[in-house]
Amino acid sequence: MTDAPTHRVTLTRLSEGVYEARNGRGTTLTVNGAGHFSAIELLLAALGGCTSVDVDLMTTRRAEPEAFEVVVSGTKATEGGNRMTDLQVSFRLRFPGGEDGDKARERVPRAVKTSHERHCTVSRTIEAGTPIAFTIEDA
Repeated sequence: MTDAPTHRVTLTRLSEGVYEARNGRGTTLTVNGAGHFSAIELLLAALGGCTSVDVDLMTTRRAEPEAFEVVVSGTKATEGGNRMTDLQVSFRLRFPGGEDGDKARERVPRAVKTSHERHCTVSRTIEAGTPIAFTIEDA
């Protein structure tokens, strides 16, 4: 058994179909309400956020980006039960000219690959198809 930390988010119902998610640091966000992220959008944001941090850390050691945008998309399939398919993570990066910018650009493919294959917990969990345990408790 490892001493790996357990991460937890608690969702509290605000109204029909609208929930407040709270992490252990007290940060909150509203899920599924009008004008807020849907659960699917949060999944996409988690995927993009996880790999963005990795790529950012691995490339900006060389140069600060002039543009850093990551677009994450997917298709909601309903056949055989709702799920997301065709997940795509697209990096739109621009680094300054010069030697440091060139070094940062050269690092991008390796950084994306390393994030996907080793570091990004979210993408690795999605691809592994990790089982989920559901329990029901009295409040």
